[in-house]
Amino acid sequence: MSYDVIVIGSGIGGLTTAGLLARAAGKRVLVLERHTEPGGLTHTFRRDGASCNVGVHYIGQVAPGSQGRTYFDYLSGGELEWNRMPDAYDRFVYPGLDLSVSSDPDRYEHDLVTAFPQEAKAIHRYFKDVRRTTAWVTMGFAQGMVPRPIAPLLRAAQRLGGRTATSTTKEYLDAHIRSPEIKAVLASQWGDYGLPPSRSAFAAHALIVSHYLEGGWFPRGGSARIARTFEKGIERAGGAVRVAQEATEILTENGAAVGVRVMDHRGAQVRERIYRAPVIVSAIGASNTFNRLLPTFGEIGRLTGPARRTLGHLGTGTSAVSVFLRLRDDPRGIGVDGGNVWVNRDLDHEHTPQHGDALLEGRPHDVYVSFPSLKSGESPHTAELISFCDAKAFQQWAEHPRGRRGPEYSALKERIAHGLLELAESAVPGLTDLVDYVETSTPLTYEHYTAHPAGAFYGLPATPLRYRSRPLGPRTAVSGLFLSGQDAGSVGIMGAMMGGVAAACQVLGPRGYPTITSALRSAPAASDSRAVHALPEGKYRAVLVSKRRVTPSVWEAVLQLDGMIGPWAPGQFARLHVGDNAWRDYSIAGLEDSRLRLLISTRTGGQGSQFIENADEGTRTEVELPLGGFRLAESGRRRLFIATGTGIAPMLAMFAQAPGLEHDTLIFGCRHQEEDLTTRISSPMPGTVVRCLSREKAPGAFHGRVTQAVTDLAHDLRLDPGSTDVYLCGSAAMVTDTRHVLEREGYTSILTEPY
Repeated sequence: MSYDVIVIGSGIGGLTTAGLLARAAGKRVLVLERHTEPGGLTHTFRRDGASCNVGVHYIGQVAPGSQGRTYFDYLSGGELEWNRMPDAYDRFVYPGLDLSVSSDPDRYEHDLVTAFPQEAKAIHRYFKDVRRTTAWVTMGFAQGMVPRPIAPLLRAAQRLGGRTATSTTKEYLDAHIRSPEIKAVLASQWGDYGLPPSRSAFAAHALIVSHYLEGGWFPRGGSARIARTFEKGIERAGGAVRVAQEATEILTENGAAVGVRVMDHRGAQVRERIYRAPVIVSAIGASNTFNRLLPTFGEIGRLTGPARRTLGHLGTGTSAVSVFLRLRDDPRGIGVDGGNVWVNRDLDHEHTPQHGDALLEGRPHDVYVSFPSLKSGESPHTAELISFCDAKAFQQWAEHPRGRRGPEYSALKERIAHGLLELAESAVPGLTDLVDYVETSTPLTYEHYTAHPAGAFYGLPATPLRYRSRPLGPRTAVSGLFLSGQDAGSVGIMGAMMGGVAAACQVLGPRGYPTITSALRSAPAASDSRAVHALPEGKYRAVLVSKRRVTPSVWEAVLQLDGMIGPWAPGQFARLHVGDNAWRDYSIAGLEDSRLRLLISTRTGGQGSQFIENADEGTRTEVELPLGGFRLAESGRRRLFIATGTGIAPMLAMFAQAPGLEHDTLIFGCRHQEEDLTTRISSPMPGTVVRCLSREKAPGAFHGRVTQAVTDLAHDLRLDPGSTDVYLCGSAAMVTDTRHVLEREGYTSILTEPY
């Protein structure tokens, strides 16, 4: 398969570049994504039916008719819909001070003057300076979009106003405002660009403040729909968004970029692949591009030397810990309306080492509280807690693989989560009682999934030096290579999108900017769901050939795929299109002769549940597979399988191929006998099967949860933690609880993939 352009990274910047080149210029674009889910930090993950948004918390300037909305409408074919956030989209909480931000900028300014009348003049000047500085930054963006001859004219015009823009936020506030309280309030949104006032450029601060002056919006149905709607235009032009592709090198010949070497993590074995194209766009950050994917020696090293020196001077941005909460009830019952809440213990925004230590000890200085489900209109309900931190605190676990960082790391995450929830509770009373499940990510998590060094997901730090330096922009010194995303634009979703626009303009040459602006003026063509186009490699059209209800809440579904499937490994999963730009992941219970067998739970009542409940035999859809790294280890050790519900699905595929299965043990948990999948599905089973019923007593079954069985039956099962591989799959809460028990019992080889 030949492509016109290869884009590395499927974040909003990379997808914007790919989508514009596909829709506006008909280019065949291949997008390579290292994660199994497209979208970069716009993607979501699911836990027991609840959707967790990892990087999109709110977006400004997407009201109908706005420039931002025009881009989203065009790239999504008009399919991406938006929910307006409440008028008070942000709330700032300090000791003795609680102030909400109105979506009407005049009212917000008036509210500040009412609260701090002695600073009225400074407040009015502040909003004027925010708007002036935003215009200054915008001229910088435009330099990367317009043809080369025009860029110097914009640079000359931009010299005016640079002094204010390139001072720090703290310097600006200290120079114009006396009240510590109003300084703290005005700096409150620094988490939206990742640097405290003493380090951030006022340019970045002004850009973010102005971005939200007219309120916030959120994608209806969740942020994952951004990638899924953009992807359609890319595929219809003959391109593809290919996941599980870890880029290891940008190939060059005669000083020009000509291809990308990747490690393909799909299928049964990791394999090296090379994709070639005359144009390469890197949307995974300037540091990754110039320091990791390109040689730092020879002719290419000489060409990229200035960019690498700039990166060295700018340094690395901050990262964060995030706590994802699945709620057992609607948070509107405790007075939450979907607005964000920024909670601070005092007026000091400077993140000192003492603040970092306090976070690790469970006494965080600040927390950002968000309610994604209320913004997206989804259920089950969710909340998210975020606090910024230094990635160095987590470096001792950096060399350990994800999921195998030991009990100390787990205990640290639990302590952090408890502290953040306690602080959030002080401003949102009743939140703790709603929490059903907790999952914590650290800078190591962000680095694992996004490849951002030290988990710095905002890219290059938005310091004054960044704005004083010649911008990296989309063009590079290597012929055929361009940058996209935040480092080619600015921080945040819209900053990365503008970096993506700039890259697309430059790829198309002198006619790029007018070509794209002309395309944007045309009304977004609604995608025709009936239109047939060739699917990219790894995606298949599928027909539901049978479905059978095996328990009150689980269906066994068999789909016939329209092509031959390459090598796959038992334990991997398939991604099923369940309608309305939504995809759901299901473990492969069986795959033979292009017939895919899945177990689909309807317990959550979500879109996947509705799909299988309503689908008739003959229903057509699409499937992507195989994906995932959950598979049998070739260790020769004894195996312990632990599953609840449809978590047994990947194990069914394993049982069919596992040598020495008679020596293995399965602990399967459910509530009642009627939910016992081990007796309702025809499959080989391990030599020892322990059935755990948590809400019913029955002969031959263990009464209790699987966590109790692991502890109580360890002696009887003669399991040696030091010589046993544990395979763990089921509900997210069960996986978390059981992992803690296993680590406490001394098990070190725990393989899992939560659903």
